Amino acid sequence: MKAEITTIFGIDLAWGTRMPDAVARIDYSEAAPDSPQFLGDVYTSGDNELLAHLEQQAGADRILLAIDAPTRCLNESGSRPVDKECNQHFRKFEAGCHPVNRKLCARPLQLAEKLDAANYDLTWQLNQSPRTAVEVYPHPAMVRWFGLEKTIKYKRGPIAQKRLEFQRYQQHFRAYLKSTWPETELTEALETVLQAAWSKRSEDILDAYFCALIGLWHVAFGGKRSQVLGDRQSGHMVVPKKAGTE
Repeated sequence: MKAEITTIFGIDLAWGTRMPDAVARIDYSEAAPDSPQFLGDVYTSGDNELLAHLEQQAGADRILLAIDAPTRCLNESGSRPVDKECNQHFRKFEAGCHPVNRKLCARPLQLAEKLDAANYDLTWQLNQSPRTAVEVYPHPAMVRWFGLEKTIKYKRGPIAQKRLEFQRYQQHFRAYLKSTWPETELTEALETVLQAAWSKRSEDILDAYFCALIGLWHVAFGGKRSQVLGDRQSGHMVVPKKAGTE
């Protein structure tokens, strides 16, 4: 019997239309569960180019999108229930959420509608559809996987600070792969971003790989080592469970 392969795309989605989206791919095979394959990264521009890139990979047995952006939102203003729940868990680590509402996140929700039309099931529940899209948020996952007391400050502040903090991020990322997925081959594309100096592009690409890792964790352990915040109707978020609660 042929082993099933799941193609996982981590998507660092731009919330507007002016900036590109970073997309990274990992393939996970049940036949080689300890050695997921990192298969490169791309920058895409706009919904149509992003969707076309995903469709090029449509031959996979299963596809999981791990998107760093809201896929469900009912409230016109304020915050979603999942955002408030995330803040309860992670504010003390400075990993809480910005408010998400329909006025602030038009582009992600527009994309979610297109994904729904392309037969992606917008849920954390696996094996209900060959195409699934989950919402992820990297900062809480970093807190748990990297054992952080506070988030890594590579997104804001002076350039010199971003460079130093981005190096911390790269070091933690590499150490996580070595300890959790030791048989993983560090491909040229992955090595490039793990050795790159901070830039907006390298930040986006590494974030896309990290989103893909959250998706990989969710798939490899059948969702049993994932914590789901929120609900399917008003918005959800998948984060790795706290160590010791798996």
